[in-house]
Amino acid sequence: MDVSAPIDRLRLASERVVALVAGNEIEFLGDCEVVDVVAEITAARNALDVLAACAARVIDARSARGLGGAGLARRRGHRDATELLQTLTGRSRREVWRSVKTGGDLLRSLAPAVGPDGGRPETVSEDVGGEWLDRMSGALRDGALSHAQFQAIRVGLGEPPVERYPELDPDFLPRAWVAAVERLIDDAPHLPVEELRASARIARDRLDPIGVTLRFEERFAARSYRSWVDERGQRHGRFVFDDDAAAWVEAILQAALRPRRGPRFVDPDAVVAETADERSGEQIAYDTLMAVMRTGAAADPAQAFGDRQPGVRIVLEASALASALASALASALASATASASAEAESDGADVMSVETTVRGVGHLEDGGEALPGGVVESYLCDAGAVPVSLGDAGRPLDVGRHQRLFTRAQRIAIAVRDGGCVGIGCRAPISQCEMHHIDHWAADRGRTDVDDGVPLCRNHHLGLHNRGERIVRERDPVTGRDAYWLHAPPDPRTGEVRPPTLLRSRSPRRFGAA
Repeated sequence: MDVSAPIDRLRLASERVVALVAGNEIEFLGDCEVVDVVAEITAARNALDVLAACAARVIDARSARGLGGAGLARRRGHRDATELLQTLTGRSRREVWRSVKTGGDLLRSLAPAVGPDGGRPETVSEDVGGEWLDRMSGALRDGALSHAQFQAIRVGLGEPPVERYPELDPDFLPRAWVAAVERLIDDAPHLPVEELRASARIARDRLDPIGVTLRFEERFAARSYRSWVDERGQRHGRFVFDDDAAAWVEAILQAALRPRRGPRFVDPDAVVAETADERSGEQIAYDTLMAVMRTGAAADPAQAFGDRQPGVRIVLEASALASALASALASALASATASASAEAESDGADVMSVETTVRGVGHLEDGGEALPGGVVESYLCDAGAVPVSLGDAGRPLDVGRHQRLFTRAQRIAIAVRDGGCVGIGCRAPISQCEMHHIDHWAADRGRTDVDDGVPLCRNHHLGLHNRGERIVRERDPVTGRDAYWLHAPPDPRTGEVRPPTLLRSRSPRRFGAA
């Protein structure tokens, strides 16, 4: 591999760091200077990580078990390459192994690596790679991705499961993987690593619907609960949740903790007065789960959760339905693209009597994680569906200026479109969001349309108003879809106008389905 790019970046970043801190105490640097120091140190570290991963992979290859005592690690008095690398770096086995795996992706011409226990690695096959991996490796070498971001995409997205879809062109899934990788690389600077990993999993699930069921069944088989009593007599518990149960627990806790987040932009009649509560968030979560276990699933929502009973909503493409329901939806929505939000809330949900077969996968409204068709079918039978029609440009239909607040149906439509708070770097799920009018209701005579509403968490919503920022909707000339841009006011000291920032949807629909 040509290492000139990371070496050049390392040299330049190191020189800038030295220039910034030479003769200065870091704690006395100005705001701009200390931010620049961190940015340059990060650039230098990313370049070092690339070189370290390649070197670790070479050490691993030269210490292969088949070499016996002639291997590099054995000659240095170590059992294997992992032990040698731990001694050299002071890192954990997991960190060392991740570095070796990254080096294997960068130096694929070397012999395949062995796992940390001497076995084959579970996620890397003999015939790996392709254009999608070349794009990722190139982004890592060029500094567009950090090592942590590279691993988040690599592990979350996995490899194209071409063997699962023999009816497809063998090049179809690899091309889809390339498109997903490019989107994830583009999103990487704007997302925390955890969110990037989750986005990669969502992309994989959109492109591999059969794998959704397989992975769901694996996690379902791994579900468990274990309890024990420590030496002081305190009982402990450890849960491993399957996907469906995890979604319910999260929905219950979100509902229980919602009043603690302060005032919201909702109808004043719906605001529940917050009483003094000295419990921590973890104690409230514990008390809530105990209350649910005692009173059962039919607990009075006003008693346990305030103004909304917890429920799980699932966003489902109408094309994934194969039944009379799909025909009815297609007929009702004419040529519009439809999405269905299957909802497990007991208040106002109509049960559909038609038998439905779900061939695709659904995605949780909060977070976007995938659920297989069988689980979605159980929700359709139990709670029914709310159809949401989308126009040719991917825009949900208007409601117009009928009322000041967004309706429940409009909020569902916006959730389908955006998937959560669109604030920069925010991870808040849609259940924690308030709907912001991009054209102010009073000052601009803004319309309560889904096109003019974007979901923002309380922090980003208040910050937007307090800082005088505004959001503008524009048609993307490349995709033909609407895009939302955040415009900051001119700097009050310099008058400088910063360029607008693209607000990125977190909806699973941003990844094309296979």
